[in-house]
Amino acid sequence: MPDQYQTPLLDALKACTIKPHAPFYTPGHKRGQGISPVLADLLGEKLFRADLTELAELDSLFSPQGVIQAAQVLAAEAFVAAQTWFLVNGSTCGIEAAILATCGVGDKIILPRNVHSSAIAGLILSGAIPIFINPEYDPVFDIAHSITPNTLESALQQHPDAKAVLTVYPTYYGVCGDLGAIANITHQYNIPLLVDEAHGAHFAFHTELPTPALAAGADLTVQSIHKVLGAMTQASMLHIQGERIDRDRINKALQLVQSTSPSYILLASLDAARQQMALNGEQLMSRTLQLADIARSQISQIPGLSILSPKLSPGFRELDRTRLTVNVTNLGLTGFEAEEILDEELGVTAEFASLQNLTFIISLGNTASDIEQLVQGFKILAQKYRRNRVIVKGQNFVHNWEYAVQISPRQAFFAASETLPIEQTGDRICAEIVCPYPPGIPVLMPGEVITTAALAYLQQIQTMGGIISGCADSSLQTLKVVQN
Repeated sequence: MPDQYQTPLLDALKACTIKPHAPFYTPGHKRGQGISPVLADLLGEKLFRADLTELAELDSLFSPQGVIQAAQVLAAEAFVAAQTWFLVNGSTCGIEAAILATCGVGDKIILPRNVHSSAIAGLILSGAIPIFINPEYDPVFDIAHSITPNTLESALQQHPDAKAVLTVYPTYYGVCGDLGAIANITHQYNIPLLVDEAHGAHFAFHTELPTPALAAGADLTVQSIHKVLGAMTQASMLHIQGERIDRDRINKALQLVQSTSPSYILLASLDAARQQMALNGEQLMSRTLQLADIARSQISQIPGLSILSPKLSPGFRELDRTRLTVNVTNLGLTGFEAEEILDEELGVTAEFASLQNLTFIISLGNTASDIEQLVQGFKILAQKYRRNRVIVKGQNFVHNWEYAVQISPRQAFFAASETLPIEQTGDRICAEIVCPYPPGIPVLMPGEVITTAALAYLQQIQTMGGIISGCADSSLQTLKVVQN
């Protein structure tokens, strides 16, 4: 049995940082000796001694046989997977590899329309054809939740030749659908269930958290260890179980989308984060849940505020209590306005804002004083910044929209395009990804017909203070479309 106290990759990296030798390999700063003094002053010299290349002692990410392999075996046991791969290009590369490993040009994949932009990138890279299904919609909070077993069953009946199903679990708001039922339906067609579990890496370490994707029956899941656990930004994992996915194809796909110069600092942070959770995960998550419950209880008592919960927003199976979404429309504020006030004047920074809501991630790194500041910030917001106006509630772009994918995302991405004023793009085929960020869910994607509803939604988000990303012209004066 693997010893979860061990940190083989971290130990090897530490040994290399203190080994005396003359370095004639990359990176050029040579263990920090040539690094900019201003950067060394900010981050410390020890960090750069650990910024090393693929030395013999450190193993190879693409053909691991030593300390990386040992660290991945330990991670697989900790996260209850059959096999685990470390990712240094974020969960983005894991989602792309999952699609590449299961779908080729012209193959169908069923997925919700509120997928992350990384899934759209996977469609472009693979040439797969998306079969989009609408997730459940919450009109009170204007939030798209999960797909349902019924909608999936209907999609599979119409497209029994689909090669895979991909779903988001949990959503950015912490909402979890009935993944067990979704897995059962998917497997009736003998195809794999791929799960974007970027925000659920902590689920495996406490019984009061939602069921982990693998335990619910997923064949493959991708987790951002950096988002909710203790790894460094960009450090993620891909886990797999069962025999429905060719593991060699996963290996080959990851070689296409990961850097050939992986950061050992990121890799070592995955090793350390795994050890931390394997040894102390239940205790850390118990404390995190306690802090989250305090925040939810106290903020829910502030007049004018409401908190996303199964009681207020029926239609989903579970909610991750460590994810806090607060609706501020009864204060006469948009989420974007509330975010700016909290950040710039009250010292509280949210994960992201939408037209009506603010969403906060409460994790193992938060403290009781953080929660006190969060609650106090909302009290001041409600007392001093309430406005006598009605916020016109929007309607989330995934609600009852018809998605007209005229050509595959890959075809549209590589097709000849032209740039037009936005008012001239209606009914044309989009040639770029256009999405508010965060959360990075595209409103328009290559191959999709541009509708007036989509344009109105994007312009509303921008007018209210949201940021539009992915497109060449972030001001939304123009859009790229496929040439006729």
